Formats: sequence, C-alpha cells, structure tokens
Amino acid sequence: SLEAILRDHPALSALGSSALADRGRAEGALGLPDPVVSLGLNNFPIFSPSLTEYLPTHKYVGVRQAIPNSAKRKAGSLKSLRSAAKTELETEMQFQSLRGQLIQLLIEQQKIDQLRAIAVKRDRKYQELSDIIEIEINAGRSVIFRLAEVEVERAEVSRKLSELDGAEAEIEAQLINLVGFTPKVKAPDLSLQPWSGNALAFYAVRVADAGVNIMDAAVQQAEADFKPDWGVNLTYQQRESGRGAPRSNFDGDDWVSGGVSFTIPFWADKKQEPNLRAAKNDRESARYNRMDVARRVLSQWKRFDARRTVAAENIKIFDTKIGAIDSRIASQLITYETGAGDYSPIIDGEIA
Repeated sequence: SLEAILRDHPALSALGSSALADRGRAEGALGLPDPVVSLGLNNFPIFSPSLTEYLPTHKYVGVRQAIPNSAKRKAGSLKSLRSAAKTELETEMQFQSLRGQLIQLLIEQQKIDQLRAIAVKRDRKYQELSDIIEIEINAGRSVIFRLAEVEVERAEVSRKLSELDGAEAEIEAQLINLVGFTPKVKAPDLSLQPWSGNALAFYAVRVADAGVNIMDAAVQQAEADFKPDWGVNLTYQQRESGRGAPRSNFDGDDWVSGGVSFTIPFWADKKQEPNLRAAKNDRESARYNRMDVARRVLSQWKRFDARRTVAAENIKIFDTKIGAIDSRIASQLITYETGAGDYSPIIDGEIA
C-alpha cells in the first residue's frame, strides 16, 4: 500500500511526464515539415496595371515540400526514444531510492520505539535502585553518594527521552513528505541482495549507460547531416486571355512548373565535420562518466557491505556482553541469597 502511494510521488510524476514528452518528440521527429503554399502574380505591369494587356502576366499557386533526409529524422527519433528510456530508468531508480528511504524511516521509527521502551524500563530500574540504596543507608551503610549518582543517570535518561521525541518528530516529517502521513507499520524483513558482479546491476550505472546510448544516437544524427536534404515544388500558373487591343491579342493558358531540390554538403569541413567531432567527444565523455559512476557505486557497495559486516559483528559482541552480564547477575543473586552481598549490584547489572 505504501509503495503504491510512493508511485504517485510528485518527483516520480515529473520524471514520468518528461519520459512521455520525449516519446512524443520521437514520434514528431519522423514527420515532415509543413508544406509551404504560395500565391501571387508574376510579371505584373506597374505603370499600366492589368492582367490582360501584357503577355507574361500570370497568376500562380505553388506548393513546396521540404524532405529532410530520412537518416537524420530516424536518428533524431532514436535519440528522443533513448532519452525517454533513460528517464524511465531514472524514474525507477528514484522510486527505489524513495522506497529505501521509507524502509529506513520505518526502521528508525521501530528503533526509537525500542529505545524509548528501554529508557522507560531503565528509569524504573533507577527508581528501584534508589529504593534499595535508601534501605542500605537506613541499615547503616555509607552509600549515600550513590543516590546523587543515580539522580545524575536518571537525568541522562530524561535527556535521552527528549532526544528520542525530537528524532521521532523529524522522522514523522520525512514520512509525511514521502507518503503524506505517518504510517505505523512494521518495516519489511530485509536480506542482502545477491550481486553477480556486473556493474549494470546498479541503477546509477544503467542510467549512465543509457546516457552513452543517447550520445550514440547523437553521433548517428551528426553523420546523417552529410547526406542531402530533399525538397519538391509544384506551381500551377494561369494567364488570362487578352482583350484584343494591339498589345493584348493573345489567348489565355494554364501551365504547371515543378522541380526537385537537394542540399550539397559544400561547407562540410566548416559545419558537419566539427559537429561530428563534437558528437563523438560527447559520446566519449559519456563513456568515461559511465566508468566513473561504476567505480563510485562499486566503492559505495563495498563500504555498505563493510558496515553491514561490522554491524553483524557488533551484534555478536553485544550478545556476548549481555550473556556475561546475565551470568554475573545470576552469580551475584546467588551470593545475595546466601546473605553475603548487597542487592544494588544486581540492579546495576540489570541496568547495564
């Protein structure tokens, strides 16, 4: 349920809209430019304006259609499609990052609940220890200094509880930012993700690799610039019949003109070749960036794995210490029950 809410996070929606925009641009890149329609008059006399007195005067309707070379259009479409694929990878990476933050916050939430319960229990033990010390003082033991020590430690417990309240408020604020409310659910069980050793298993590397694919398409686009762009034009022309005057004794007529145009990369050394070199340099830069990202995430993985290993070892050390303290408490309890010791060391052990 929380993952479904995360899918609607504004950050993910923004990336999703960006990917859709790129896919729209990919479709549009394959289309042709709008045709150009022209209307007008040719050879219209200025000083004796007339459509019927001067033989070359005629009206025309023309249509011109530019046809950019298909390789360039396909490369532009491919570049947009690969940009969309990269953005979709970024969307999934961002979702997994948000999901990781959510799980971490739920774990922190459980941690705070457990630490608060421990602190409350510890405070009760200090109260119990104070009662025991007062009994020992009344019995003539010179341990009144212990009461001051206990009060100092109880003040530390109060400070810890206050810190936990502040940390909980921060976690609740972050949870509201992620899912819009403060969920009270148990964090899911976690296990170490298996890794095959392939850097592309990491989202960041896959995103960087998608950047290389985009630059590949940019190189194709630059190479296509060397190919000609085409164009076709068709013009319908109409001449009116003369009125029979000395200069206008001619018949009307209709005719059609057409043609094909194409570009020649005459200035390739000044335009296309520098653009191609730039595109190849961009691709090389993207490849180096992929290598850099791969190294960084592998280093991060190793650091996290080392922290996990240390944490697991610390748990074993704590369990050993707790076992030792329990054994000491049991031994002190036996000694106390024989009438040869005090009860306060037993409470100290339970507090520890």
